Amino acid sequence: MTRILLISLFLTGSLFANELSLAKIVKLSNKGEKIVKTLCNSKKLPSAQGTIEQLMGKIKTSQACPSLSRSKLEAVAYYVSNGSMKLAGKHIDVPADAKCPVCGMFVSKYPKWAAFMQINGEKYYFDGVKDMMKYYIFDGDFPYDRTHISEITVSDYYTLEEISAKEAFYVLDSDIFGPMGRELIPFKSEKSAKAFMDDHNGKAMVKFDEITDKMVMALDGIEQL
Repeated sequence: MTRILLISLFLTGSLFANELSLAKIVKLSNKGEKIVKTLCNSKKLPSAQGTIEQLMGKIKTSQACPSLSRSKLEAVAYYVSNGSMKLAGKHIDVPADAKCPVCGMFVSKYPKWAAFMQINGEKYYFDGVKDMMKYYIFDGDFPYDRTHISEITVSDYYTLEEISAKEAFYVLDSDIFGPMGRELIPFKSEKSAKAFMDDHNGKAMVKFDEITDKMVMALDGIEQL
Protein backbone atom coordinates (compact mmCIF):
# COMPACT_ATOMS: atom_id res chain seq x y z
CA MET A 1 0.00 0.00 0.00
CA THR A 2 1.26 3.41 -0.92
CA ARG A 3 2.15 5.51 2.10
CA ILE A 4 0.80 9.03 2.45
CA LEU A 5 3.18 11.86 1.68
CA LEU A 6 2.09 15.28 2.98
CA ILE A 7 3.46 18.20 1.01
CA SER A 8 3.00 21.96 0.96
CA LEU A 9 2.24 23.68 -2.33
CA PHE A 10 2.65 27.37 -3.08
CA LEU A 11 -0.50 28.48 -4.91
CA THR A 12 -0.86 31.97 -6.37
CA GLY A 13 1.67 33.39 -3.95
CA SER A 14 0.04 32.02 -0.76
CA LEU A 15 0.92 28.93 1.26
CA PHE A 16 -1.80 26.30 1.61
CA ALA A 17 -1.49 22.95 3.35
CA ASN A 18 -2.42 20.10 1.00
CA GLU A 19 -2.34 16.36 1.44
CA LEU A 20 -0.99 14.54 -1.58
CA SER A 21 -0.38 10.83 -1.59
CA LEU A 22 2.41 9.37 -3.65
CA ALA A 23 -0.32 7.91 -5.84
CA LYS A 24 -1.65 11.44 -6.43
CA ILE A 25 1.79 12.67 -7.48
CA VAL A 26 2.08 9.70 -9.83
CA LYS A 27 -1.39 10.49 -11.24
CA LEU A 28 -0.42 14.13 -11.82
CA SER A 29 2.83 13.12 -13.52
CA ASN A 30 1.07 10.64 -15.80
CA LYS A 31 -1.65 13.19 -16.59
CA GLY A 32 1.08 15.65 -17.50
CA GLU A 33 2.68 13.07 -19.76
CA LYS A 34 -0.59 12.65 -21.69
CA ILE A 35 -0.92 16.42 -22.05
CA VAL A 36 2.64 16.72 -23.33
CA LYS A 37 2.19 13.93 -25.85
CA THR A 38 -1.06 15.35 -27.23
CA LEU A 39 -0.60 19.13 -26.96
CA CYS A 40 3.02 20.09 -26.44
CA ASN A 41 6.35 20.18 -28.20
CA SER A 42 8.44 18.10 -25.82
CA LYS A 43 11.67 19.42 -27.35
CA LYS A 44 10.86 22.91 -26.08
CA LEU A 45 10.10 21.86 -22.52
CA PRO A 46 12.58 22.99 -19.85
CA SER A 47 14.81 20.59 -17.94
CA ALA A 48 13.58 19.18 -14.64
CA GLN A 49 15.71 21.52 -12.57
CA GLY A 50 13.82 23.67 -10.05
CA THR A 51 10.69 23.59 -7.89
CA ILE A 52 7.24 22.72 -9.23
CA GLU A 53 6.27 26.40 -9.13
CA GLN A 54 9.45 27.39 -10.98
CA LEU A 55 8.83 24.71 -13.59
CA MET A 56 5.30 25.97 -14.16
CA GLY A 57 6.71 29.40 -14.93
CA LYS A 58 9.41 27.98 -17.20
CA ILE A 59 6.87 25.89 -19.11
CA LYS A 60 4.69 28.94 -19.75
CA THR A 61 7.70 30.96 -20.89
CA SER A 62 8.98 28.16 -23.14
CA GLN A 63 5.72 28.19 -25.16
CA ALA A 64 6.17 24.45 -25.53
CA CYS A 65 2.43 24.04 -24.85
CA PRO A 66 -0.66 26.04 -25.74
CA SER A 67 -2.30 28.06 -22.99
CA LEU A 68 -3.15 25.61 -20.20
CA SER A 69 -5.31 25.82 -17.10
CA ARG A 70 -3.41 25.93 -13.83
CA SER A 71 -4.27 22.31 -13.05
CA LYS A 72 -2.99 21.11 -16.44
CA LEU A 73 0.11 23.29 -16.17
CA GLU A 74 0.81 21.83 -12.73
CA ALA A 75 0.42 18.31 -14.13
CA VAL A 76 2.90 19.05 -16.91
CA ALA A 77 5.32 20.47 -14.30
CA TYR A 78 5.10 17.26 -12.27
CA TYR A 79 5.74 15.25 -15.43
CA VAL A 80 8.75 17.38 -16.34
CA SER A 81 10.09 16.96 -12.80
CA ASN A 82 9.37 13.27 -12.25
CA GLY A 83 8.84 11.79 -15.70
CA SER A 84 6.70 8.70 -16.19
CA MET A 85 6.13 7.03 -12.84
CA LYS A 86 5.18 3.52 -11.77
CA LEU A 87 4.13 2.30 -8.35
CA ALA A 88 5.94 -0.78 -7.11
CA GLY A 89 7.43 -2.01 -3.87
CA LYS A 90 8.24 0.08 -0.82
CA HIS A 91 8.93 3.78 -1.28
CA ILE A 92 10.84 6.29 0.79
CA ASP A 93 8.26 7.89 3.07
CA VAL A 94 9.16 11.58 3.05
CA PRO A 95 7.54 13.88 5.67
CA ALA A 96 5.84 17.00 4.33
CA ASP A 97 8.22 19.37 6.09
CA ALA A 98 11.44 17.51 5.27
CA LYS A 99 13.96 19.77 3.56
CA CYS A 100 17.15 18.67 1.86
CA PRO A 101 19.98 19.67 4.26
CA VAL A 102 22.17 20.59 1.30
CA CYS A 103 19.92 22.76 -0.91
CA GLY A 104 16.88 23.42 1.31
CA MET A 105 14.22 22.17 -1.14
CA PHE A 106 11.14 20.26 0.07
CA VAL A 107 11.89 16.65 -0.83
CA SER A 108 8.32 15.27 -0.82
CA LYS A 109 7.49 16.97 -4.11
CA TYR A 110 10.12 14.89 -5.89
CA PRO A 111 9.50 11.22 -4.96
CA LYS A 112 11.33 9.96 -8.01
CA TRP A 113 14.55 11.52 -6.73
CA ALA A 114 14.21 10.97 -2.98
CA ALA A 115 17.18 9.66 -1.03
CA PHE A 116 17.55 9.01 2.68
CA MET A 117 20.20 8.71 5.40
CA GLN A 118 19.84 7.92 9.10
CA ILE A 119 22.68 9.06 11.36
CA ASN A 120 22.64 8.64 15.14
CA GLY A 121 18.88 8.10 14.91
CA GLU A 122 18.37 11.37 13.00
CA LYS A 123 16.66 11.14 9.60
CA TYR A 124 17.87 13.17 6.60
CA TYR A 125 16.07 13.40 3.27
CA PHE A 126 17.60 14.55 -0.04
CA ASP A 127 16.09 15.56 -3.39
CA GLY A 128 18.65 13.57 -5.34
CA VAL A 129 21.67 11.31 -5.01
CA LYS A 130 23.99 14.19 -5.91
CA ASP A 131 23.02 16.19 -2.84
CA MET A 132 23.08 13.06 -0.69
CA MET A 133 26.64 12.35 -1.82
CA LYS A 134 27.65 15.93 -1.10
CA TYR A 135 26.46 15.39 2.45
CA TYR A 136 28.16 11.98 2.63
CA ILE A 137 31.50 13.04 1.10
CA PHE A 138 31.96 16.64 2.18
CA ASP A 139 31.44 16.30 5.92
CA GLY A 140 33.27 19.53 6.80
CA ASP A 141 30.05 21.54 6.91
CA PHE A 142 27.97 18.60 8.13
CA PRO A 143 30.24 16.86 10.66
CA TYR A 144 29.29 13.32 11.65
CA ASP A 145 30.93 9.94 12.18
CA ARG A 146 30.19 7.70 9.19
CA THR A 147 30.29 4.65 11.43
CA HIS A 148 27.09 6.04 12.98
CA ILE A 149 25.18 5.88 9.67
CA SER A 150 22.63 3.12 10.14
CA GLU A 151 20.82 3.40 6.78
CA ILE A 152 21.32 4.89 3.32
CA THR A 153 18.62 4.34 0.70
CA VAL A 154 17.74 5.75 -2.71
CA SER A 155 14.80 5.50 -5.14
CA ASP A 156 14.93 3.28 -8.21
CA TYR A 157 14.34 5.64 -11.15
CA TYR A 158 11.82 3.43 -12.93
CA THR A 159 9.80 1.97 -10.04
CA LEU A 160 10.38 4.42 -7.13
CA GLU A 161 11.22 1.38 -4.99
CA GLU A 162 13.37 2.14 -1.95
CA ILE A 163 16.69 0.35 -2.42
CA SER A 164 19.99 0.15 -0.58
CA ALA A 165 22.29 2.94 -1.76
CA LYS A 166 25.31 0.67 -1.50
CA GLU A 167 23.74 -2.01 -3.68
CA ALA A 168 22.34 0.30 -6.38
CA PHE A 169 23.80 0.99 -9.81
CA TYR A 170 24.16 4.68 -10.73
CA VAL A 171 24.17 6.28 -14.17
CA LEU A 172 26.34 9.37 -14.24
CA ASP A 173 25.50 12.57 -16.10
CA SER A 174 22.75 11.50 -18.51
CA ASP A 175 20.42 13.82 -20.45
CA ILE A 176 17.77 13.41 -17.71
CA PHE A 177 17.96 16.16 -15.08
CA GLY A 178 16.71 16.09 -11.49
CA PRO A 179 15.46 19.00 -9.35
CA MET A 180 19.06 20.10 -8.82
CA GLY A 181 20.24 19.55 -12.39
CA ARG A 182 22.67 16.88 -13.55
CA GLU A 183 22.44 13.76 -11.42
CA LEU A 184 23.60 10.32 -10.40
CA ILE A 185 20.51 8.25 -11.21
CA PRO A 186 19.99 5.02 -9.23
CA PHE A 187 18.68 1.63 -10.36
CA LYS A 188 18.11 -1.64 -8.55
CA SER A 189 19.50 -3.77 -11.36
CA GLU A 190 22.51 -3.44 -13.61
CA LYS A 191 20.31 -4.34 -16.59
CA SER A 192 18.00 -1.36 -15.97
CA ALA A 193 20.94 0.96 -15.47
CA LYS A 194 22.56 -0.13 -18.74
CA ALA A 195 19.29 0.26 -20.66
CA PHE A 196 18.79 3.77 -19.23
CA MET A 197 22.41 4.65 -19.95
CA ASP A 198 22.03 3.63 -23.61
CA ASP A 199 18.73 5.50 -24.00
CA HIS A 200 19.81 8.70 -22.26
CA ASN A 201 23.48 9.21 -23.11
CA GLY A 202 24.84 8.36 -19.68
CA LYS A 203 28.56 8.97 -19.29
CA ALA A 204 29.27 6.03 -16.99
CA MET A 205 27.73 3.49 -14.65
CA VAL A 206 29.17 3.30 -11.14
CA LYS A 207 28.53 1.70 -7.75
CA PHE A 208 28.25 3.62 -4.49
CA ASP A 209 31.87 3.13 -3.43
CA GLU A 210 33.06 4.33 -6.85
CA ILE A 211 31.39 7.74 -6.54
CA THR A 212 34.10 10.33 -5.96
CA ASP A 213 34.14 13.96 -4.85
CA LYS A 214 35.35 14.88 -8.33
CA MET A 215 32.33 13.23 -9.96
CA VAL A 216 29.91 15.01 -7.64
CA MET A 217 31.49 18.44 -8.17
CA ALA A 218 31.67 17.93 -11.94
CA LEU A 219 27.89 17.46 -12.03
CA ASP A 220 27.62 21.05 -10.80
CA GLY A 221 30.18 22.20 -13.36
CA ILE A 222 32.85 22.68 -10.72
CA GLU A 223 36.36 21.42 -11.36
CA GLN A 224 38.51 20.64 -8.37
CA LEU A 225 42.03 22.01 -8.22
